[in-house]
Amino acid sequence: MSGAAIVILLALILVALIVLIVVLLRRRSGTSAPGGPAPAPAAPRDPFAAEDQVAGDPRTLKAGDMVEYLGTRYFVRGSLRLKEGGYTWSEHLLDADTTEGTKVWISVEEDPDLEVVWWTGHDIGDLTPGDRTIVVDGVEYRREEHGTATYDSEGTTGVGVQGRVEYVDYEGPRGKYLSFEQYGGGQWEAGLGERVPAGSMTIYPGSGG
Repeated sequence: MSGAAIVILLALILVALIVLIVVLLRRRSGTSAPGGPAPAPAAPRDPFAAEDQVAGDPRTLKAGDMVEYLGTRYFVRGSLRLKEGGYTWSEHLLDADTTEGTKVWISVEEDPDLEVVWWTGHDIGDLTPGDRTIVVDGVEYRREEHGTATYDSEGTTGVGVQGRVEYVDYEGPRGKYLSFEQYGGGQWEAGLGERVPAGSMTIYPGSGG
């Protein structure tokens, strides 16, 4: 074999070795396909985060926003920002032509998961918030919490700019609630609540949002 043939053979062997090394390195690093390095894995996330619960973030609700729920649109007339110790939550008064004078509002809190409850006013009648259990429309509610919070009012809420509210909360089956509130030592008001199912409410920010 001539010297030139030996040089060519050695060159071919060298090229083959280089190609083999490159292929092995790519397989080891997981980037055998062309197009650069593999994309970074997705960051861990909470599967129950707010964006999976509703279209829009209920924690940002304010007067002027619009809420669509079960086919009806409501405007947020005003909001209460409540605080008890280190715990905070919000209540938002809604207005719609179909409510026919019935008070409707939303409560938004994190404890630690985000919970949105839809409330409608209920004629208190002879009910008192002192009983351990209360039956309303055939549903039994058990007392869960009793406390006093301070609040700041925004927009139209029907209460003062600032003040205190005493509350007694009851819980029923399947995401049902009963709540009593007494603002500034006035009369007790009652509301029946239902937890808002995931994806059933849409929020449209107002022009100032």
